[in-house]
Amino acid sequence: MKQQNYHNHRKFYPPHHFIYLPLLILLEVYGIYKVWDDPVNKLTWILFSIVIFLLFYLAFMTRQHYALGLQNRIVILEFRQRYFEIFNNRSEETVGKLKFDQIAALRFADDEEFKELLYRALHENISGDEIKRSIKNWRADRLRI
Repeated sequence: MKQQNYHNHRKFYPPHHFIYLPLLILLEVYGIYKVWDDPVNKLTWILFSIVIFLLFYLAFMTRQHYALGLQNRIVILEFRQRYFEIFNNRSEETVGKLKFDQIAALRFADDEEFKELLYRALHENISGDEIKRSIKNWRADRLRI
């Protein structure tokens, strides 16, 4: 990956995002088409479409739920560790005042920008996206899943 920044920091898992999910979407579209095109087997195609939709929903939600839940906990722990290293102070009170999107965005800022952007997040309530857009020295997160 070239140097990471606001525009390229998202990551995809190709087998899931570009093969499995698109295949399920195509099968779903085909099943819905066949509901109207094959009136003799309409009930079969309706059931087919329902099963494909449920597979899509299950695959999407299970992957998202587990990965994001774990990743969110790790991001908060990283924030707390970094806060302690910079300020030599515990962070429970600060973490309680921030929204998760702000905490997640702050991890991309270098230490000097971290201090300034943390202050703005606490006092001006800027959003995570605003924090990311304000970062000049982007700290890459190459381990994100």
